[in-house]
Amino acid sequence: MNGRIKSNLEAAQSFHGEMAASWEALGSGGPTLAALAAVCARAIVHPPAEPTEPELSKESLAILFAARNRGVIEVRGVRTAFEAPGRLLAIYVEEDENRTIAFRSQTEPEITVRFFDGFCQLCRAGMVLHHLHRDFTLSRLGFERARTIAREEVARELEQATEFGLHDS
Repeated sequence: MNGRIKSNLEAAQSFHGEMAASWEALGSGGPTLAALAAVCARAIVHPPAEPTEPELSKESLAILFAARNRGVIEVRGVRTAFEAPGRLLAIYVEEDENRTIAFRSQTEPEITVRFFDGFCQLCRAGMVLHHLHRDFTLSRLGFERARTIAREEVARELEQATEFGLHDS
């Protein structure tokens, strides 16, 4: 391993160690958000080869489809939720200025986890950019791929999302 890569890896490990030591950061999903930001940043510095289309899960495709117009995605949990499934980090997509859908389930946590994993796939594929805190958007590549997906391809996955107004929780 060359010295530069080793130095970058040690710096990232140190940062994540500091984040893990902060209870507040843990409670806000800080280490996970930092990891997602790092994956998105790595895709900027070392973009995946565009001619090779990565294999994406149906959950990834559903997130892309839902975000195809605005591209705005949030990763958030509800710290005040009484039951544990409500506190899990989940993917929220603004479909338009007034509607957001959440890819989460109170009764089936596996749904929340599958969509979170789908979001991670999009980050690794360079289809998502990190901006601030829990705010992400589709990248140019993400927008392009999103526009190739037909609703019929992801109808079942979209039915698993919860729709609500932009300011509901």
